Parts: sequence; structure tokens; C-alpha cells
Amino acid sequence: MKQHLCFIASLGIYLFGLNANVDAQQIKADTGGIAIGGSVTGSTINIGVPPEQLAALVRQAADLSETQKKVIAKLEDELDLNQRQIRAALGVLGENDIPPERLAAKLVEIAERFKDLLATASAQPGDNPKIAALKTDAQKAIEAGELANADALLADVETEQRQALDRFAINAAETSAQRGEIALTRLRYAEAAKHFANAAAVFPPKSAHELKRIGYLAREATALYLQGCELGDNDALRLAIERRIGLVSLNPREREPLEWAEGQNNLGFTLYALGQREAGTAKLEEAVSAYREALKERTRERVPLQWAKTQSNLAWALARLGERESGTAKLDEAVVAFREALKEHNRERAPLDWAATQNGLAFALETLGEREGGTAKLEEAVVAFREALNEDIRERVPLYWAMLQNNLGLTLSRLGERESGNAKLEEAVAACQSASKFDP
Repeated sequence: MKQHLCFIASLGIYLFGLNANVDAQQIKADTGGIAIGGSVTGSTINIGVPPEQLAALVRQAADLSETQKKVIAKLEDELDLNQRQIRAALGVLGENDIPPERLAAKLVEIAERFKDLLATASAQPGDNPKIAALKTDAQKAIEAGELANADALLADVETEQRQALDRFAINAAETSAQRGEIALTRLRYAEAAKHFANAAAVFPPKSAHELKRIGYLAREATALYLQGCELGDNDALRLAIERRIGLVSLNPREREPLEWAEGQNNLGFTLYALGQREAGTAKLEEAVSAYREALKERTRERVPLQWAKTQSNLAWALARLGERESGTAKLDEAVVAFREALKEHNRERAPLDWAATQNGLAFALETLGEREGGTAKLEEAVVAFREALNEDIRERVPLYWAMLQNNLGLTLSRLGERESGNAKLEEAVAACQSASKFDP
């Protein structure tokens, strides 16, 4: 990792690329698809409550002040939850080591899961009276914010259903999946993966319910990915890779070309996540191969935005490979791929994706500039950073804006070292000073 001229220690930001543990709201429920190093949507979410007040609420379990009670009332309106659910959500945040700048995003994630849980925990046709009553009690527990109680009640439902598995196989699988959703709401990703695996195991391969089984396996892979990325669990990432290789084979290209391509893309960003942590280049090379496979069916003509996301993913993998390899071939390929992505990740249609792709392009150009000498590539990198900063992102994603300012400052300093005069160095100082004003 390069030495930073103006590293923002309080933010814990590495220089280039917001290597996104992307907000769970972006992850598709059935596939877990996200764009690596790309979109930053959800990295900072405005819910009308300052981060310091939210952090204080998470720490304060009881005896709330009048001000804190008013903040909770505001959260009830903003998140459309009742007070007990808000208190339960804050309790979940308190049980987990969530950085202060991510509390708002996680609170929104938990709030949305609460709403989904109320919809999915209802009685189903064919439930006997005992199971229907247990599900009603589970819904009441969810309404009251009592997630542990809801999980226990659904465990009883699961036991009742598995005793008559032949008759209630679908319902039993759905209950296991609901427990998985509760575990996700509580940010217990490994536990969620087990529940989704249990749901998939209800159905034998190639049964009449194969699509449901594949969907649960995809949810298991997503939960394992989150466990690996958010909690630093490399073994979970390895398991996620295994699951996603299996999912690719379950959707053959000749039968389901777009599903196959989506599986290749998901496999690629899981390999990328592990490849960034491991020494060497093997996993990053596998990620590049997976993205190239995906692009065989994710064409610009057929699915332009998905094509652009995969182009951006490919570009990041190539850029990271280029960092670790001698020469400039992979970095040159990364620049081409980022510029391809910008053809559809345009400012008008997807402003944050456009800004993130400009950031990636700048990273690749800056790395090239360091190796090639001269100033041309560094000047191009400065232009790309400034393009990204032209988008009005400070109010929406201030953390990302600060990172871009930091990256611009470092690149300007590199340029200033090679040019006569102090103009670029003075601009570098200004960019770093802007970044340092960020208050998470």
C-alpha cells in the first residue's frame, strides 16, 4: 500500500477505492449481487439524526434523557417502526461492533428487515391450528421488537413442520429461511447462512422445487459473503466461493444465459474480496476470468447497466492485479475497462456509480503514472478525480467525498514532485485540508 501524503486516520480510509462492503440494501435477495469497488450508495445514509446522537442511543440501554426520547420519536417517523422495534434495533447495533459512521446505514437495514419479517412470518394455507397460533405469536413478538422470542417461536414452528416434512416441506423450508432473515436482521451472518442451508436441504436436488432450493443456496452464499467481508472471516469467503461455483453449474449458460452470467459476476466479486486479503495474485486472476465469462452474456446491447457494473468490477480486479505485478499491461487493461463502464455509468443516469468509476479510473491512471514517469498519466488522474468531485456527493456521501479529496491530494503531490514550481503542491495541500474538514 502506498504511503499517504494526507491519510485521514480518523476515518480509517485506504487510499484508492471504497472497497465496498456495500450496504445490504443493495444486495439482491436472491443473488447477493453487488458491484465491487464501484457503487458507494448507502455508505453514508441521512436519517435526520446526527451520528453522535445515534451512537449515544446505541450505548444507552435504559433511563433515556428527554432529548434521547425525542430522537427515538424522530426515528419512529423516519423509519416507520414503533418504539419497541426502534429500541430492539438499537440493541442489535449495541451487540455488534459497528463503526459510528455506519450506524445509520445499519439501522436503516435493520428497519427494512423488520418490515419484511412482519410480512413473511404470517400463517400460510395448510398450517394446522398449532402452527398458525405460533406464527401469530411470532408476528406479535416481531411487532414488539422481541427478535429472540420470535426466533424461538419460529424454531417451534420449524420443529412442528419437520415432523410432517412430506406434507409441509415448502412451509418448513420457508420457516428456516425466515429464521435466516431474522439472523440477517441481527447481523448474525454465519447463523443466517446455516438457516438458509437448512432451507435448501429440505429439497433433494432436481426435485419439483429446484428453483426454491437454488434460491436458498444463493441466500446462503450471500450470508457467507457478508460474514467474510464485514467480519473479516476468510474461511466464510472460501465457503461463499464454493457455493457460488456450485450455483454457476446449477444455471448452465445454454439454458439460463443471464442467470449464468449473474452467477459468474457474483463469483467474481467474492474471489476479488478474498484476493485483496491474500498474498499473490491467484484469486484476483480467477476474479478477472469470472468477470470476463460474465461479459460473454452480459452484453451492453442486452443489459447495459449490468454490463457496466461488470466492466467496473473487471476494471478493479485488473487494477489490483496491476498493483502487484511488474509492468503496466494489467493497468492499461484496467483503464480501458473503466472507460468502457463510463459509457453507461454516465453522470445523468447513475451519478454515484459514475463518480465511483471515475475514482477507479483515476486510481489506475495514477498507478500507471508512477511507473511510467512523466506527468501525462498523473494529469489524467487529476482530471478524473475532479470529474468525480464535480458530482454533488458531499451531502449524500460525505465519507466518500472526503476519500476522493484525499486521493486527489496525493495525486497532486506526486505531480508537484515532478513539475517545477509549487502550484500543484499548493493544490495538494488545499485538497488535503478539504478532506480533513470531514466530520463523521
